[in-house]
Amino acid sequence: MEIAIIAHDGKKADMVQFLMQHKELLKAKDISLISTGTTGSKVEAAGLNVHKYLSGPLGGDAQIAARVAEGKTGMVIFFRDPLEKHPHEPDIFMLMRLCDVYDVPLATNPSTATLLIKSV
Repeated sequence: MEIAIIAHDGKKADMVQFLMQHKELLKAKDISLISTGTTGSKVEAAGLNVHKYLSGPLGGDAQIAARVAEGKTGMVIFFRDPLEKHPHEPDIFMLMRLCDVYDVPLATNPSTATLLIKSV
């Protein structure tokens, strides 16, 4: 299964912590991770394998949205920072909309992500 991971700047540490907490599950279930560029770099620095796309503001959110539409990504974990403005909001909303259109599970916070990852 392919899971997309994305985190706004203020949530990248939370994403790394989340993935480290579930590292054994990810490995046992042979889950492949894809990510936007900057989030992926942080995840790699923590010792996990991830395929990185472009940074979110440079089109990474749109690249992952395309994978959702193509049926390649089975889950999206996107730790959003709801208190900050983001120049690529249209791409973020497109990704979230496509998750709804294609019935792909989407978690936007650690509590929901934990429920989803345990169901894999």
